[in-house]
Amino acid sequence: MTKHVLFEIGMEELPARFIDDAQQQLKEKTAKWLQDLRIAYDSITSFSTPRRLAVRIENIADMQTTIEEEARGPAVAIAKDETGAWTKAAIGFAKGQGKTVEDLVEKEVNGKAYVFVTKRIEGRATKDLLPEFKDIITSISFPNNMRWGTHTLRFARPIRWLVALYGQEIVPFNITDVETSDITYGHRYLGKSVKLEDAMEYEGKLKENFVIADANERRARILEGIEELQTEQAHVIVDEDLLAEVTNLVEYPTVFKGEFEEMFLDLPSEVLIISMKEHQRYFPVKSLEGKLLPFFIGVRNGDDTALDTVVKGNEKVLRARLQDAEFFYEEDQKNTIDHHLEKLTRVVFQEKLGTLAEKTERVTALTERIAENLNFSNGMKDDAIRAAEISKFDLMTNMVNEFTELQGVIGEIYALNYNEKETVATAIREQYLPTHAKGELPESEIGAILSVAEKIDTIIGIIAVGMTPTGSQDPYALRRQAIGVLRILEEGNWEMNVEDLLQIAYGIYDELEIEKIDDYKEKIHEFFKLRASYLLKEAGIEQDIFQAVMDKEIGNFTYAMAKARHLSEKRHDVAFKEKEEALVRILNLADKAESMDITPEAFETDSEKALYEQFEQSKIDFKAHDEAHDAIQAFEQLEALARPIHGFFDNNMVMTDNKELRNNRLALVAAISSLILEYANLALIEWKQQF
Repeated sequence: MTKHVLFEIGMEELPARFIDDAQQQLKEKTAKWLQDLRIAYDSITSFSTPRRLAVRIENIADMQTTIEEEARGPAVAIAKDETGAWTKAAIGFAKGQGKTVEDLVEKEVNGKAYVFVTKRIEGRATKDLLPEFKDIITSISFPNNMRWGTHTLRFARPIRWLVALYGQEIVPFNITDVETSDITYGHRYLGKSVKLEDAMEYEGKLKENFVIADANERRARILEGIEELQTEQAHVIVDEDLLAEVTNLVEYPTVFKGEFEEMFLDLPSEVLIISMKEHQRYFPVKSLEGKLLPFFIGVRNGDDTALDTVVKGNEKVLRARLQDAEFFYEEDQKNTIDHHLEKLTRVVFQEKLGTLAEKTERVTALTERIAENLNFSNGMKDDAIRAAEISKFDLMTNMVNEFTELQGVIGEIYALNYNEKETVATAIREQYLPTHAKGELPESEIGAILSVAEKIDTIIGIIAVGMTPTGSQDPYALRRQAIGVLRILEEGNWEMNVEDLLQIAYGIYDELEIEKIDDYKEKIHEFFKLRASYLLKEAGIEQDIFQAVMDKEIGNFTYAMAKARHLSEKRHDVAFKEKEEALVRILNLADKAESMDITPEAFETDSEKALYEQFEQSKIDFKAHDEAHDAIQAFEQLEALARPIHGFFDNNMVMTDNKELRNNRLALVAAISSLILEYANLALIEWKQQF
């Protein structure tokens, strides 16, 4: 007879950004756990609010599935002696499987005989296995963890209650001295404790106590509330990230509309929007023409009781914040860019790397050299240098000191106020893009260069002073910045290898004698390779293909990505198998060559002459397509070698006793191998697993 199961972890309020991933982990881990335990069920539903994570398993089987499993033992040649008697190896194998030698049977695998034993694994009662779910809960990972009391468990927030129900029975276990029960809790202020009789009444009873456990339902409720408050003239700007955050900040959302004084509209719209979105979690309102209006939409965590008072309170808080912004904005206008730049000399970026002014000098030098490498015109190069020189001035303004999220944004606004070029001002803002791994990239070329220079300087400097990110610790966000660099290189199709870019930065650090960069070059390169691996994985590229393409260096990242995508397609192409075998055979034999000095006159057979002629032509064509970074055409030149390679091996003994002939043939093999490796080390790809 099937029953329903409910597990709920009740906690202190979780950070909103933790919740979606934790809910997904809980659902996926539960499904895998049940699969591993061979327990059947109909469906799994997960729930989340700021104070809880939960999962419900419907119609779970009352027993594990009983299975018969076949275990392979030693080869028969080892399992039996010359007389046919069982050896100690066979007896030990049988005993280890809980059987005797009488249970052993012989079977042939790939032409070789082995002994096997069949075991029947009886299913256990589900009820007896459910307490193991404790390990699923404690295995959930979070970006940051904490410990509380005298407990050793590291978790996002302290656990306050645990619900574990199997039908109407409580599944017994405890975590940090919190025992499981059938009691859950409603809204912190509007609800009360709730006794659950069955898992299926979970959502209903929580809703009676002002908790909507389904995040999708809360999201829909917020959108409905926003829609009701919109008018034809006033359109609410629904930012998806903000919507997701607000959804995870409340358990029972009620949407309301507030106002602020029109005089604040004289402030830059970015200041108003940041004040509303980042600090108060409000949705801004704009006219049909896109002009900001003096209204905002907020979401209350509760019902509509005394909602007018709530609205007034929120308006009062926003008014105070906007008054601060107005004051800071006016004060900042009294100073010049040079005034703010001078302050950078007194602010330390990092103890061993100097002040923000010194960082700016490095970024400026790096920007100039990158611009030269990319053959920027003198005008564009001058604009890039100017953008780098003043890139950090806004960090010293009152506005950014109060609203740190506005770094770069205020720089752009103030730079325009100070009559800097628009291209320069835009680059100041874009230097911080992307703000997260999949975030928006700089749109301008100057902004892209400044962004790369700023990030490269930070990455190299921080690693060079011994602060390479470990585990979840990455205080300077080096991983995100490296991903940003690679994405910019790919999106902009930069004609620059990653290694060349790093070498430019190394040169600047060597000139300034900041740190012994040579000691960290390998670590920095490996750091970028790991980030490149992440991006290829995100693009659906398998790990072995990444290793093949970037075996020695990352190179031109756009080209590397194109090669990886092409090889990923090839590995699933059955028609490519014969060509793959030819190319990989060359790679496997190449290390036996003593040199790559080929003597064409020494070839004896038509097949080796044909291979050499095709190699000479493919080499020319490959170089042309390789320089053009045409991944498909370049690889076609390698594929053209496959047929003559097969002919070469079919009609020639490469390792002949004739030393001169052997060395000449090996030299040809090594030369072809070298050409293949310029594209990728195909020997590292697990081709056979794909056929």
